[in-house]
Amino acid sequence: MTSVLEEEGIRPVRAQHRFDEEALARWMAENVDGYGGVMQVDQFQGGQSNPTYRLRTPHASYVLRRKPPGVLLKGAHAIEREARVMTALGQAGFPVPRVHGLCLDDTVIGSWFYVMNLVEGRIFWDARLPDVAAADRRAYLEAMNATLAQLHRYDPVALGLSDYGRAGGYIARQIERWSQQYLQDEVAGRHASMDRLVEWLPEHIPANDEVAVTHGDFRIDNMIFHPVEPRVVAVLDWELSTLGHPLADFAYNLMMYRVPQEIHNGLLGADLAGMALLSEADYVRTYCRESGRRHLPDLEFYVVFNMFRFAAILHGIRGRNLRGTASSANAQEVGDRFALVADLAWQQVQRL
Repeated sequence: MTSVLEEEGIRPVRAQHRFDEEALARWMAENVDGYGGVMQVDQFQGGQSNPTYRLRTPHASYVLRRKPPGVLLKGAHAIEREARVMTALGQAGFPVPRVHGLCLDDTVIGSWFYVMNLVEGRIFWDARLPDVAAADRRAYLEAMNATLAQLHRYDPVALGLSDYGRAGGYIARQIERWSQQYLQDEVAGRHASMDRLVEWLPEHIPANDEVAVTHGDFRIDNMIFHPVEPRVVAVLDWELSTLGHPLADFAYNLMMYRVPQEIHNGLLGADLAGMALLSEADYVRTYCRESGRRHLPDLEFYVVFNMFRFAAILHGIRGRNLRGTASSANAQEVGDRFALVADLAWQQVQRL
């Protein structure tokens, strides 16, 4: 069986992301059970923040994620957090790849990294699911929804993640963090809608506060589905995970209904009924059912907050591209979309 990971998005390693493969092989031999044989290294086309590689051996395939080279923003690219949360969640039965090892020694390949299993299955790059039979599309969206609800039901203390983030005040801290990164990255430039959101958001934070393990970038192309069943077998890309507000995490996932296809795998403007996809209202009801909630208070605020945060992330990609440290070949195209997302967020505010 060949995974979608192996069929799409694989490229030779970019020049700025090459490393000493022999040094990695020595580390693998010492730290990865069952490793052996000659290793072939390729790079995934994605991985806007942390360069991601496929490692193939005669007996197994792995994925390596590392911090990018160059000057990095403080607190960004925390691959050690990704490895920690996936290890804890995997032990609890949540669908994540198995982490084999974490290296905090810059001298091995030039930056910190970790190695995990390459999980076989399907990755969907289009939330409209054109390659899935119409009768099955609803089940795939429901599976994604249920997986996020499952994550939010875990007790961080029971997972050993009580110190994975600060308990409470997540929204205020996030607004401050992304506002600062936006304002401090002068290379990436400014935009009027972002400036307005920086002022508006802190004044409208909801009073209710909850704490759960949150993914931070939960979308359909960050998970692997079973090869033939509508079932999630692995959730990927945990760089933004923390102890946060579960409704903010869900609103980020829900944001796909508020943006166009070229952004965030969006569904805005799509004929949802004609394509047999869940409506936004049905998607919200599904999460309420799966998470045991009656309703989702202040959901519109959390959508605006996430559109702002996503715009700030794109702004950071734009800055890295202009500084020459971006991890992806399409970083310019992606980063230049930050203004569009900011405009959409401010339009949401004006409709409240």
